[in-house]
Amino acid sequence: MKFCDLTLATPAENLACDEALLDQAEDGLGEEVLRIWEPAQCFVVVGYSNQAATEVNLPFCERNGLPVLRRCTGGGTVLQGPGCLNYSLILRVAVSGPLGSISATNHFILDRHRTAIAPLIGAPVERRGQTDLAIGGLKFSGNAQRRKRRFLLFHGSFLLHADIALIATALPLPSKQPDYRANRSHADFLVNLKIAPSLLSAALAKTWNATEPLTGLPTERIKLLTRDKYSQPGWSLRF
Repeated sequence: MKFCDLTLATPAENLACDEALLDQAEDGLGEEVLRIWEPAQCFVVVGYSNQAATEVNLPFCERNGLPVLRRCTGGGTVLQGPGCLNYSLILRVAVSGPLGSISATNHFILDRHRTAIAPLIGAPVERRGQTDLAIGGLKFSGNAQRRKRRFLLFHGSFLLHADIALIATALPLPSKQPDYRANRSHADFLVNLKIAPSLLSAALAKTWNATEPLTGLPTERIKLLTRDKYSQPGWSLRF
């Protein structure tokens, strides 16, 4: 698997990069990839089918210059920013393998991440809900996927040193919650792992055997998606 440690300059470019890598692989021009990135600025990302006005405190974000973007995968709304380590996996789909369905993919990838993370924090890691990782019922990672015919994108965030107070202000309680959340506030539900991002990045690279540097980044596709999709309010605020 190829390894790509790449954080682009803007929120829109970083979201566009994930979709461009998926498109490149699906078109037969790319391979399986693990990408790691950590944003330098805070911004909100809503899931593909989320209603921004319901899932985001839009007046607060507008007053405080927090961009609101929409990603190409499902799942809930998150606040990105320094202290959030992101990963993106581009994986080949084989119907008879562990990635043959949405639920099987969730279980396969999250279980691998549980095994990788537990030694770093010295505590058991739980797979909770459909796409969360938690410690003692406290969530530290959310994940989502997009599937095409031959490849899929599976990506997520790890809270390492995130500003949970800002999350609580920028995001209302989500309209859809996993049962284990039990209507808890963000402050009572989320937890930071408080480990160095380099440790987690190395653990993920080892888990996925991502040893070869990625070459041939789909730069033009990233530019196109950034300009025509991820920078457009018509996409980000479409619902």
